[in-house]
Amino acid sequence: VVMINSDYTGYPFPTAPPVDPFAKIRVDDCGKTKGCFRYGKPGCNAETCDYFLSYRRIGADVEFELSADTDGWVAVGFSSDKKMGGDDVMACVHDDNGRVRIQHFYNVGQWAKEIQRNPARDEEGVFENNRVTCRFKRPVYVPREETIVDLHLSWYYLFAWGPAIQGSITRHDIDSPPVSERVVSIYKYEDIFMPSAAYQTFSSPFCLLLIVALTFYLLMGTP
Repeated sequence: VVMINSDYTGYPFPTAPPVDPFAKIRVDDCGKTKGCFRYGKPGCNAETCDYFLSYRRIGADVEFELSADTDGWVAVGFSSDKKMGGDDVMACVHDDNGRVRIQHFYNVGQWAKEIQRNPARDEEGVFENNRVTCRFKRPVYVPREETIVDLHLSWYYLFAWGPAIQGSITRHDIDSPPVSERVVSIYKYEDIFMPSAAYQTFSSPFCLLLIVALTFYLLMGTP
C-alpha cells in the first residue's frame, strides 16, 4: 500500500527560473566605458572578429567579455611577459552539452593546468553562429596567490582560442596567438585593433619596399 500525504496533493512542481537571453556585446562603448581588443578583419566587431575581448571596472570587480570564431574555447591570459608560461588564464569552454563554462587555468610551460579555485562569478556564455561568447566578473584584487594575478597591476594580455574535445581545451588555433603590444591597465580604456595574418601581408616597411622595387622593375622592363 502506498501512502500519499494529503498535504501535498495538487502541489505544483516548482518551475525553473527564466533564463535571460545573453545580451549582445556592445562595441560602441569601446574606448569610452570599457577597453577592447579586436583581432581580425579591419572594422570587425564582437560578432565578426576572429577574437574579441573587452574589460571594464565595476566596483571591486572587472567584467570581461570574450568572443571568438570557434566551436571550442576562447581565453585571455595575464602574463608578466609576452610568452606563454606562468600565466593566469580565464577560458570560456563550450562543452558537449552545449553549455559554455568559465574555467580557470594556469600555464605551466606550454600546457594549461586547470585550477579548481576559480575567481569568476556572474558567469554567462553562449554558443551561436559557430562562436563562443561569454561574460564574467572577477575581483580586481585577490590575496597573494601564484595562480591568480592582482588586476590592480598591469599585465600583457595573451589572446587565444581553439577547439575542445568533450569539454576539454586543446591546442590553440594559430601557432603564434596575438598578444597585447604593451602591458594593459584596467584603469585605461582603449579600443585596440590588431589585423589578423590575412591582413598583415603588406604592412611592413620591407614588404612595401619590395612592392616598389618589383613595380619599378616591371615598368622598366628587362634589358
